[in-house]
Amino acid sequence: MVLLNSSSCNFGWRPDNFEFTSIKGLKSSFYEIAGLNGLLAMFICNHCPYVRSIENKISIETTRLKELSVNSLAIMSNDQSAYSEDSNHNLLKQTLRANFDFEYIVDSDQTIARKFQALCTPEFYYFGKDFKLHYRGRLDSNGKDPEMGEPELYYAVEEVISKGYCSPQQSPSLGCSIKWKS
Repeated sequence: MVLLNSSSCNFGWRPDNFEFTSIKGLKSSFYEIAGLNGLLAMFICNHCPYVRSIENKISIETTRLKELSVNSLAIMSNDQSAYSEDSNHNLLKQTLRANFDFEYIVDSDQTIARKFQALCTPEFYYFGKDFKLHYRGRLDSNGKDPEMGEPELYYAVEEVISKGYCSPQQSPSLGCSIKWKS
């Protein structure tokens, strides 16, 4: 396991739309799945101890964001051939165990992770209703601790919804490196 910090936020970056089929079979696209106030994209997986320790917090915060009309999308970009814990079957088990109520996709060719310049799991990206990036970093101030700290991501989303921007003072996420294919 290689421990990494995420990079700083590239404010205003807008990803190209992409189509996907979730692990539950939903066919959609990045732009279509967004809520009225935007979309949270998160790079997570099943085997990372950093993700596993905050699964409950992820479930709670994505539910709170949904109440603000912000939908969520989980992206798993690890090399599944090298990490069987991140197989589709095990990701489905994770969604049940963690009570995830959002779509979960597998980035099997790792193009999404490369376009987002994702470095670690977990890593959180908030795109406003204009699909411009406003937040990249951690979920809360307690990081890997299962207890919720200051909900930094949630506060940033609230600020963008109310003011159109959020503070550039954002803390990077900390977690396992993306497991790139050779």
